[in-house]
Amino acid sequence: MAAESLRPGILRPVQESWLRSYYPKMRASASFSSRASRASQEPLDDDKNKFYKELGMFSLRKRIEDSILRAQMLAPTALELEEAKHVNQEEVVRDYDLWDDLSKSNEILIKLADSAKVVDTLRDLKYKAEEAKLITELAEMDAINYALFKQAYSASLDVNKFLDKYEMSKLLKGPYDMEGACITLESRHGDIYSERWVGQLTLMYKKWAERQGQSGRIVERCPSNNGGLRSATIELEFRFAYGYLSGERGVHSVIRSFEDNDGHREATLASVDVIPLFIESSPDLSIDDEDILVSYPSHCEDSPCRTSPAVHVQHIPTGLEVRSTGERSRFANKVKALNHLKAKLLVLLRDQGLSSVKSIKKGAIRATSSQETRKYMLRPSKMVHDLKCGVQLPDVKAVLNGNLDPFIAAHINSRQSSISQ
Repeated sequence: MAAESLRPGILRPVQESWLRSYYPKMRASASFSSRASRASQEPLDDDKNKFYKELGMFSLRKRIEDSILRAQMLAPTALELEEAKHVNQEEVVRDYDLWDDLSKSNEILIKLADSAKVVDTLRDLKYKAEEAKLITELAEMDAINYALFKQAYSASLDVNKFLDKYEMSKLLKGPYDMEGACITLESRHGDIYSERWVGQLTLMYKKWAERQGQSGRIVERCPSNNGGLRSATIELEFRFAYGYLSGERGVHSVIRSFEDNDGHREATLASVDVIPLFIESSPDLSIDDEDILVSYPSHCEDSPCRTSPAVHVQHIPTGLEVRSTGERSRFANKVKALNHLKAKLLVLLRDQGLSSVKSIKKGAIRATSSQETRKYMLRPSKMVHDLKCGVQLPDVKAVLNGNLDPFIAAHINSRQSSISQ
């Protein structure tokens, strides 16, 4: 009994002493094990990071090499061709008496300036491609310098961007493709959603112009009470704007699906019309005065807009209507409205393959304006589907931020294919 009663008292100091001596060793061992585990993983993480970095640089190098090869194949031939055109244009200027016909002289001088600009850009392109190649070689000599590769990649992007535009401009051979563009957007239903959709599309086209290094000027806007737009008109005063955007004509619809309501889908519509904007000259078309009805309504009647010197012009035989409200005088608005009407008629004549305004068919006009061009699906799935060219893009936000180039390229290629057939 005595021995058993003393055992806990005897063992307790021994246990405490043993634990005091053992725990520090155990903690040290655990700490060493943890450090060893981390140390064993660090080389693996470094190898992984190095692998991904090298993979990224390989991708950059491949893209740079592709751009350089493309420039080497296209730039010399294009430069030779454009230099020959420029020489011919200079000869035209020397041989032509510029005072005989001022409008014709202005056209000749514009072509000469455009030709000189293309030649200078192609020469600069050649230097950019050589610069990208040199930077790539320097990066490899400097044990794969990532910053240098990014610099070369930036130069190669400039090369590709110009070549894309240059090749596309060669496909724009229509009679008005080189002109500016006037875009008119209108709400189809007059409700709050349709009017806000017009506002979104207006911003989309302005942002597209900014991506081209240009600007889109809103010359008319008819706001609604709910913060949207009943209609808007944008003018793009730069070369080839009409050729790029003529495929945008038609109905643009934004679609929302509601899964909690038996798959109910809600579509909001806006119509988009694009006509050439003749910057340096007037449309070459004469209209009989008796075929035109001119009125001077208040700008945006039944809306918060103020009264302005607005002009409304109707072409009686076709029923086409245009208005101009952005100028300061009625005379200036009338001139602009008539020019827009002539541009509309010229586009219709070309689309219908006609030579006389009197032959234009009203039914064909309605069919063209009602044709659905593009669907913007917002939920549950996101997709932009162009019904004319078939291109589908999953990034709706990027498209609404002005990324229209995939659609534009597809439209131009589609038009070129139909012409060649």
